[in-house]
Amino acid sequence: MDAYLAAMLVFAGLYALMALGLNLAWGLAGMVNLGLAGFVAVGAYGSALLTVRLGWPMPLGIAAGTLLAAVAGAGLALLVARLRGDYLAIVTLGFAEVIRLIASNETWLTNGTDGISGIPGPLRGAVTPQQFNLVLLGLVWGSVGLVFLLSARLSHSPFGRVLRALREDEEVAAVAGKPVLAFRVRAFALGTAICGLAGALYAHYNGYVAPDGFAPLLTIYIVLALTAGGGGSMRGAVAGAVLVIVLLEGTRFLAGAIPGLAPVQHAALREASVALALLLLLRWRQQGLIPERTLTKAAP
Repeated sequence: MDAYLAAMLVFAGLYALMALGLNLAWGLAGMVNLGLAGFVAVGAYGSALLTVRLGWPMPLGIAAGTLLAAVAGAGLALLVARLRGDYLAIVTLGFAEVIRLIASNETWLTNGTDGISGIPGPLRGAVTPQQFNLVLLGLVWGSVGLVFLLSARLSHSPFGRVLRALREDEEVAAVAGKPVLAFRVRAFALGTAICGLAGALYAHYNGYVAPDGFAPLLTIYIVLALTAGGGGSMRGAVAGAVLVIVLLEGTRFLAGAIPGLAPVQHAALREASVALALLLLLRWRQQGLIPERTLTKAAP
């Protein structure tokens, strides 16, 4: 049971990292990103290939996976610079599917649907599995704490205020002399870099990556986490990620406690329970659990 709780806390931390990355682009800058799973996959496969095939040290592999995701995000942001709203959502979603298809079909590089195994982890084999979970727990949540502090500082900096201006009215920000494209690309790249970091940590924790682990459902969970926690709020992003993990795992026991249901019905009941809980939350807390604090002062 202790190993299970530690594993769930690790995944909660990974979800929190992804939510913080999504929050930079979507919550602050208003740039819809439904290709989250693709950038997580870039970070995971990048670090896995470099450490397994080329024998790179794990810290360098994680750093390289993070950088690859940032480069991919910046490139995509430049390509879709003129797209907004639904069009941007469709293109980013398509990007994630392209990455997943490449991982599934380019067997010479990714080993196809068989995935990449034997990915090294910190102290894996030198400590017990329970201790390994605790080591990764500290590493993942240490990364969450560092990213949280940096994101919070960024959010309250002039850069963060420009991102909020772009979110509210891009034309006004452009008239004020702000280079809109440069800010959009930087925000998108920073957000995808954090997602790439989460992917790299996931690869070294799991020891195995395969295309099925980066399905669109992952993006949906993170979008739900940010929405439930509060868009634009760093604390809300972390709280929403923990909430989603609690709901997903809590409903697992709830569905299993009901006799006479087939496994498919158990899965359907879990999804319905999560959806109902999030709908009720957003009904009574439309801005999320911890909404973004407004920086404007009330008129006298």
